[in-house]
Amino acid sequence: MDKRNQTVRFSAAGIAAKLLPARYAGTAEPWTRKFDSVMADTTVSGQAQRMSLIAFSIRIISAAIAFVSQILLARWVGQFEYGIFVLVWTAAVIAGNLSCFGFHTTIIRFAPQYFAESSFAHLRGLLLTGRVFAIISASLIALAGTLGITAFSAQIESYYIAPFYLGMLALPMIALGDTLDGTARANAWPIRALSPTYIIRPVLILAAMLAALRLGYEANANTAIICAIIATYATTLFQLVNVTAGVDRKLPTGPNRASFTQWFAVSLPIFLVEGFLFLLTNADVLVVGHFMDPQHVAVYFATVKVLALIHFVYFAVKAGSAQRYSELMGAGNRQALAAFARDSASWTFWGAMFMSCVVLLIARPLLSMFGENFLAGFPLLFPLVIGILARSSVGPAESLLNMSGHQNLCALLYALTLGFSVTLSCLLIPHYGLWGAANGFAAGMVFEAMLLAAAVKHRLGFSISILAAKTLQPQEGI
Repeated sequence: MDKRNQTVRFSAAGIAAKLLPARYAGTAEPWTRKFDSVMADTTVSGQAQRMSLIAFSIRIISAAIAFVSQILLARWVGQFEYGIFVLVWTAAVIAGNLSCFGFHTTIIRFAPQYFAESSFAHLRGLLLTGRVFAIISASLIALAGTLGITAFSAQIESYYIAPFYLGMLALPMIALGDTLDGTARANAWPIRALSPTYIIRPVLILAAMLAALRLGYEANANTAIICAIIATYATTLFQLVNVTAGVDRKLPTGPNRASFTQWFAVSLPIFLVEGFLFLLTNADVLVVGHFMDPQHVAVYFATVKVLALIHFVYFAVKAGSAQRYSELMGAGNRQALAAFARDSASWTFWGAMFMSCVVLLIARPLLSMFGENFLAGFPLLFPLVIGILARSSVGPAESLLNMSGHQNLCALLYALTLGFSVTLSCLLIPHYGLWGAANGFAAGMVFEAMLLAAAVKHRLGFSISILAAKTLQPQEGI
């Protein structure tokens, strides 16, 4: 009874009624009561909405931090050096993420099952194996990357060589951080999962860069990358201690039991899906960097950072949906799975629609903060927004396919999408510059949405698209 009264006393509706004038409190009441109902809802849908809301809130905070840090970096090091930094750091983040080979998502898939079955030995083995595997595989990839840079240094622009060497040092901690992220998500700990990467790390990068400049180090890409490496190591080690403490409180002590072959058999196709998706999300910066100079890379990256505000909606819904898809599949509740999948698509699309309007209104002043030359990226927003909205119309469909055992098909779809987007952009960029990149990858997002919608309809028997969400019913045979 006390807990219930405490919840009511500190509800958003109660706080608004006490602190706001009556007129504004009345206007806000429908929204605050909706917020309270989501936070108190114990159903599957309510839990997912709550996790998505927390994830979205973290990403909004991180967006503000990221914009400040990126604007300051661009101002401090200049457009050319900033373009070098963002290209190298984007490549490092991609390589570090891929170094997990899908184990961070495998943890999300198996950990709730093992915990529900009280298979604690397997659960402990899964968590330990994921961490060790991430560090070893990322270290080997970093070594291979270093050797590759040395072997092909004659084909690489000289101003990229030293930064790429430095970037390889970050891979093990990026991979371990992604694995810890998966562990936290599997336990429905969105703050522990997201705040290290999206709040703590960018703040530390900014603080380290400011300290370096105060100490007299040169304001260039190398200095910025070294600061990013220091911040990454500090953030990941903090996350390791934090997540491990949470797991230790939740799990009894005991032996570890590893089923590496089984886990890797599931992990590999998920790796292909997540890898192709991650490449699809970031490959545009790499393709622009291949064809154009660092100044153009800087403009394109700043434009994409503005669009990140829209992507956060998809990210937030996905963060709250993947675990629930797995649970509903395990329970065999086809009707509930179909309804929840459609809800996820609706949350994603309408949230993205709202954020798109906000972004287009504030994009010019945001881009101008990077520098006057960055305003050239504003027209690129329009085709990219269309692509994002098309992609948002099917929600986190790839998570649904992964968690329902169709990861092989999903990997194929993303391979096709990545090939389509990169090929089209490579054809367009030499003739149309940044316009070619924007239109090529926007078309890729439309293509991706069409493939995912068709795959869900064919394999799961219901439509996930918001256009048919209320007219079709799930069929047998999931």
